Amino acid sequence: MISDFHLHTSFSWDSDTEPERQIEQAIQLGMETLCITDHLDMDFPGGEFQLDTPAYVERILQLREKYRGRIDLRLGVELGMQRHLGERIAAYAQAYPFDYVIGSMHLLKGQDPYDREIFAGCRDGEVYREYFEATLENLRVCRGIQSLGHLDYVVRYGKNQGKEYSYGAFADIIDEILKLLVERQIALEINTGGLKYGLGYPNPHPDVLRRYRELGGELVIVGSDAHVPQYVGYRFGEAEELLKASGFAYRAEFCQKKPVWIKIK
Repeated sequence: MISDFHLHTSFSWDSDTEPERQIEQAIQLGMETLCITDHLDMDFPGGEFQLDTPAYVERILQLREKYRGRIDLRLGVELGMQRHLGERIAAYAQAYPFDYVIGSMHLLKGQDPYDREIFAGCRDGEVYREYFEATLENLRVCRGIQSLGHLDYVVRYGKNQGKEYSYGAFADIIDEILKLLVERQIALEINTGGLKYGLGYPNPHPDVLRRYRELGGELVIVGSDAHVPQYVGYRFGEAEELLKASGFAYRAEFCQKKPVWIKIK
């Protein structure tokens, strides 16, 4: 089974799941590799999504040894990107022995789309465009990441979700994001959380994935965004079929921040 490279544990503010439960679930599913990527959003309004990084790193490295021979456990982190955090993110990513760093957009104008307040008084499409423009700005300044997480995360929480969203409607700005990923050899994450949230497709939209391939993109990595065990590896069979249909022969995993190429069966 495809290895899960995006999931959370009780080290994240929004999960109560002990790391061992996620690991045991991955083993049950037949995964050979697993990467835990708990949240750190520096300067998050209200102070949520902070991470006790020394304790986190120590625990995951201990569990790596505990489960050696049963599963290859990798150390990851999901960092919330903001324009003013470029230097801090780069320094943080280098300060710890991470195998894999996800750069994600959780805030627009200081608000998390998850709370839906940012959509008040606006058309969904207006917020989506601002979100993609901010994503491009943040990617330009945030170094040290290996992938862009859930590119169209914002669509999960729109008042009408996908009714005002398509690749074509935002092709100008999405293309700029994808070109930058290709230029900097940053992976595009296929996040099956979009299926869980009722979009009918992973994040990003399949048309975005196909366009990434057309632009020369090769680095793709799969994650569930699971916060509880039952969502580890969520609908990864569909993700694999989507990758094949989009022209990908390989997917990536990361070890010591270097891509490991895995042939798609």
